[in-house]
Amino acid sequence: MTKPSSLLRRSFLQVGVLGGLGVSLSDYFLARKAAASQGRASKDVNCILIWTRGGTSHHDTFDPKPLAPTSVRGEFQVIDTATPGVQFTEIVPNMAKHQKRFALLRGWNPQNGSHGTADQFVMSGRKFSQAIHYPTYGSVLSYYKGFRTALPPFVQLGNNVDRRFGGGSAGVLGLANNPFEMLADPNAANFSVRDITPPQGITLDRVDRRREILAKVDALQREADQRQPAAWEALDEHYEAALNMITAPETKKAFAIEEEKTELRDAYGRHRFGQSCLLARRLIESGVRFVTVTDGGWDTHQNNFTSLKSSRIPPVDQALPQLLIDLEQRGMLDNTLVCWLTDFGRTPKVNSASGRDHWATAGFAIMAGAGVPGGHVLGSTDADGGKVDSDEYTSPDIGVTIYHKLGIPEELIAQSPDGRPVRLIEGRFIKEWA
Repeated sequence: MTKPSSLLRRSFLQVGVLGGLGVSLSDYFLARKAAASQGRASKDVNCILIWTRGGTSHHDTFDPKPLAPTSVRGEFQVIDTATPGVQFTEIVPNMAKHQKRFALLRGWNPQNGSHGTADQFVMSGRKFSQAIHYPTYGSVLSYYKGFRTALPPFVQLGNNVDRRFGGGSAGVLGLANNPFEMLADPNAANFSVRDITPPQGITLDRVDRRREILAKVDALQREADQRQPAAWEALDEHYEAALNMITAPETKKAFAIEEEKTELRDAYGRHRFGQSCLLARRLIESGVRFVTVTDGGWDTHQNNFTSLKSSRIPPVDQALPQLLIDLEQRGMLDNTLVCWLTDFGRTPKVNSASGRDHWATAGFAIMAGAGVPGGHVLGSTDADGGKVDSDEYTSPDIGVTIYHKLGIPEELIAQSPDGRPVRLIEGRFIKEWA
């Protein structure tokens, strides 16, 4: 049951959409001081993770089989890439043109073909366990390095992550390290972020006045209730940090996407995915450590070829190369790891609905920046793309590589809720991408 004092305090923070502030931001700010104190001296590398939920077909993008029968090859032709001898399908022309900017893993074995568990496994590097909920990479970085600025260390754009088995969440690291989810469309004309951007008619001066009122109410309440002074202090930190986030200069700067040049916004693409990638870059610039850009609709059991060609691939093919170009031009690519991960691969044979189903033994992964060698293609699959036949790596191996690139020790130990030590990652580093 909520105490009357809690309701009173919350009522004084209600500024339009900020009315939910005490609930939606509490997980971050109650632990801010502790997170900041855990900052370690290590290389300061950020990450932007592209997550295409549903399972992006490797056959129809980056691992085509042009000599296979039509039932395997599918409808798309192949094109050459910037790397001699490497071919992609015709629906990813920009990725082909800029292949020297990223590395491709064709030897990924997903070891899983189920939704939900895929989100948990691929985004943490640990198989799903009912006993231990392993944290996603952004949560680990948040836990290990804490806040850099007033902005949360871990932000997720969009909600295309399956949470049924803890995918994309902090797990044993606690709610304070969950991603701050932003559901607003950065391509919308009236783009604003709930709980951060004050609504129309609410100025920052008004927020400051309510801060002063809150301080006076606090003083009165302390006189009336002195039984839990430590709890009052923790709550003060929480509200102070939340208000600091709203009023911090870097917050306003991060979300002012309309200030970008028209030409650059057009280059990313005037669609949600493109502007999300641009916003991700702005968030990294403003102090966020890890940004996950989510995109749904990739579970192509039906009309696989039409869906990929007409709606799913074009935004990614436009925005992802532009993100790498933009980061490089700004001198940010050396300290920003960019990854494209997905649930699993899709079946070698096209089904009767012109689709491809889930496939658990082959797929692709892409990395760029942070020292990853651009133009490198690692691993291969057999003649029909059904299994890895050289340089096989798994999701735990991708996880160890991400840890390494972000300066997180592979032997990092956390504590489960019952106090047991938990090793967060186990795998082998992808040495070719050192």
